Amino acid sequence: MRLPVAVLLFRLVLGAGPCLAAEELIGTARYASGEPVPYILNTDGAAPKYVVILFPGGSGAVDPRIENGRLVYGFRGNFLVRSRHHLVDADFAAVTTNSTSSPERIQAVLDDLKRRFPEARVYVMGTSKGTDATMNLADYLSDKVAGLIHTASVNRISNLDAKRYRNRQLVVHHRADTCRGTTFFDARASHERFGNDFIAMEGGISAGDPCEAFAHHGFNGIERETMDAIKQWIRKGG
Repeated sequence: MRLPVAVLLFRLVLGAGPCLAAEELIGTARYASGEPVPYILNTDGAAPKYVVILFPGGSGAVDPRIENGRLVYGFRGNFLVRSRHHLVDADFAAVTTNSTSSPERIQAVLDDLKRRFPEARVYVMGTSKGTDATMNLADYLSDKVAGLIHTASVNRISNLDAKRYRNRQLVVHHRADTCRGTTFFDARASHERFGNDFIAMEGGISAGDPCEAFAHHGFNGIERETMDAIKQWIRKGG
């Protein structure tokens, strides 16, 4: 869903250079109409080698904005959103934005990142319902990003054939994920049927609804280990 023009009232980062602050709201990504596509940028260096765009689960509506001088956004408990600080270092930057299956929206973000970090390799990572978006965009992004990462994926991941695409694809799943819509069986099937790169995680803590972010579904208690495994896979791609 597009955000209203009022988003222009936010404190936007208008320069073309990289943002060095730990957390900044960026407003320079735009649709062809000029309407902004805001995202949160977390970076620990001026020239990251890799930028990972994060699509949360649920409705996917992070909707970052400035209220009373503070950065406000949704899905703080989501696995990707709460764990992104484990991703960010001198080589890695993270971009948090609304999950989307819109080529126009993701292209606006990609164009902006290309201006900011022209040498960086860009990956898109979704979790839970956010993997609907990563899979929906797989064809479009095949020659536009270095790879796609599908974590705690919805069950149709079992039909994902990574060999169809020019970029890299990774499936990451917790062995004990008991959510009916995101079974480990289906995630593993994508590897067994098509040979897709696959990481199976273990351990951590499961609390509450098995389909929510603080169950094994959301890699609760093993956030750093999961992000480290993903980063290692990304680095292997050069």
